[in-house]
Formats: sequence, structure tokens, C-alpha cells
Amino acid sequence: VVTNKPKTTAYRAPGVPQAAFASESVIDELAVKLEMDPLELRRKNAARQGSRRSDGTVYGKIGCEETLQAALNSDHYQSDPPERPFTGRGVASGFWPNGGGQSAATISVNTDGTANLLEGSVDIGGSRAAMAMIVAETLGLSASQVNPIVADTDSIGYHDGTGGSRVTYATGQACFFAAEDVLEKMCIRAARHLEVNEGEVEFADNVFRCKSDQAKKLTFAEVAAEQGSTGGAVEGCGSVNGSGSGNAFADHIVDVEVDPETGKVKILRYTAVQDVGKAIHPSYVEGQIQGGAVQGIGWALTEGYVYNDDGGMANPTFLDYRMPTTLDLPLVETILVEVANPGSPHGIRGVGEVPIIPPMAAVANAIFAATGCRMTDLPITPGKLVAALHEHAVAMPEAAG
Repeated sequence: VVTNKPKTTAYRAPGVPQAAFASESVIDELAVKLEMDPLELRRKNAARQGSRRSDGTVYGKIGCEETLQAALNSDHYQSDPPERPFTGRGVASGFWPNGGGQSAATISVNTDGTANLLEGSVDIGGSRAAMAMIVAETLGLSASQVNPIVADTDSIGYHDGTGGSRVTYATGQACFFAAEDVLEKMCIRAARHLEVNEGEVEFADNVFRCKSDQAKKLTFAEVAAEQGSTGGAVEGCGSVNGSGSGNAFADHIVDVEVDPETGKVKILRYTAVQDVGKAIHPSYVEGQIQGGAVQGIGWALTEGYVYNDDGGMANPTFLDYRMPTTLDLPLVETILVEVANPGSPHGIRGVGEVPIIPPMAAVANAIFAATGCRMTDLPITPGKLVAALHEHAVAMPEAAG
């Protein structure tokens, strides 16, 4: 059957934002009936290490409770909610399992003491910089001394796709293993240069040093410069099929103001709290969280296909398909919680997908707090909201004034 309609396929955290919209709205309804703080209700029922997930999986070390506590302690949540008419505060939580999978990396050492890094994960969130930082820290270099290259499939070992919040965890681990392989080979080269037994050299404090004679030492650049005379080019490789990616949790807080005459919803303040395991590049991590939150706000309020009676799309361009812009939003505040993932050498957890999961429910819960209307259909467009306000006999501006 040809419909001429857009196809559907996986999109950031596929399927979960819709489920979270329903479940987190119900949690909010329960909090209202129990007359309990909605974040405290979630904290009292938080999953912890050893808890059994609904699919039977037993959680390892996770940051669900710590993230909720950070949200409770945040400046945003500790501040008074807006008190003007038709304003309200909403919260929601989100979970994403995170992916692992296969990745590979290769490092070649240059004679000037720099390194070239080849890996195969397409960079859609700053991962090249994160990979370079992991390699640089392992080799005792600065990030600027590592040249990260996303190679094509003819030039690098097999990689699973860039998706599932797997790249920094899995490809980062492969890069780390490749850097360790380089160090092992560089220790052998340093031993030859220092004319000591190969097992006598260790790498510590960013220096190759003879264990029995601490005065005998070489820098990374000095060993790199002599690789031609100690055995030839130094290369390291690493690969992984990661299965310990850990789980990610997030809690979002939003204040909104509703114009009861037009149904327009204004985001007054937004805070996203998330357990990131270890933020390798904190500003990129914040950007991932902010981007996911903004996409979720778009889903909550404006984004959707509109078809006319004959099946034609009424909003086929980005002039008509309404996405949030900087004019529609305040700065999305972020709080990074770091509960290390034991399945990663650096404690890394995936970041990119969980931030899109809470926004729809958080915004809907805030709208309920502002108007008393429980919205169950997304996006919550002005037309839908005005109709709900009339249906629930919410006071209009003249009465409110």
C-alpha cells in the first residue's frame, strides 16, 4: 500500500518517551492523590543496586536514587514555584538501558611525540574529542597532541552503529585498550634505548623509567623520536564487544505559564539532572542533555504531522513543522551526577538518549499544575489546550483578572 506518508524508523530513545509520558503522568496523578511531593514519591520507590527490573534484569551499580536526590536538592526545586495564575511546576523521570557492542581503534605514534587515532564511530555528539582525551590521558599527552580520525569501513575494524548511547562507552574503551597497547610497546622501545631488560621499564607519572635505576628515564616524545632505531613504527590496536554499558537515569524539572486565552505554553525555567557515570567532556555532555531536553519539549508542545482531509500533509516544511527555537526557551540548566559505571575503565555511561525521555511528561505535569487539566494527547498544541480549558471550565482571563 503506497501512502506517500513519511516512513517511521528509530529516533533518539525509540519508543521510550511515549511510554514514559504515560507512566510518568500516572505517577504524578498518584502523587496528587497521596498529597506527596512528586519527586519524593519517586525517590521512595527508586531502583537501587540489586533491584529487579521489569524485564527480569537485576540492576548493577546505578544512579537512580542519587539523581533524584540531586533533583530534590537543586536550586530550581528548592525555589518557590511560580505563584501567578496559570503557572505551575512539573517533574518527570526517565530511564535508558544504554548500548555497548563492537568497536575498534588503532593508534600510530609519530616521531614528534604526537599520535594519530583511527576509530569508526561517526561523530554526532563530540565523540572525537572525547576519544582524543581518553587516549591523551592514557599516554600522558595533551588532547591537542592526539589527532582523532573517523575512518571509513575499509580502514578500521568493525564498529556497530553510532546509536544506542554506546559510542563514548564502547569506542572509548577500544581507544583506551589501543593506548594501553601503545604503552606496552613503548616500554619495550624505551628499554632498548636505555639498554636495560625489557621488563625493567614502567610508565608512571607520564615518564618511562627504569625500575632499578630511577635516574634512567625518557619522555614519550623521546621514545617516539627514536622508534626508527629501536624497531620501527609503533602502533597499537584495541577492540571491544562491550556488555557492561550500565543504565542511565534522568529527572527533569520545568516551570510553565499557560495563556488561557490562546493556549500558548511558555517554558519559564527548565532543569535536567542526569547520571552520566563520568563526564569525559563536560560541556559536550551538557550539550547532549540540553539537545535531548529541547527535542522533548518540541514533542510535548509543537511537533507533529498534520494532514488535511484528502490525506495531504499540511505542514511539509520546516516553516510549518514547528520546532522550538532559542526564542521559545530559557537556558536548559544541567546538573551532572557521576555514579561511576563499573563496566567501564573510566566509569562512563551513555548520555545521549535518556534526556529526551522525561520532557513530555514533565511539561504535561506542569500544565496540570498550572490549569488542572490532565493532557493525555501529544503534542499539547494551543488548540487542544484551549479546548481542554473550556471542557474543564477553567477560569478565563476576565474571571482570573
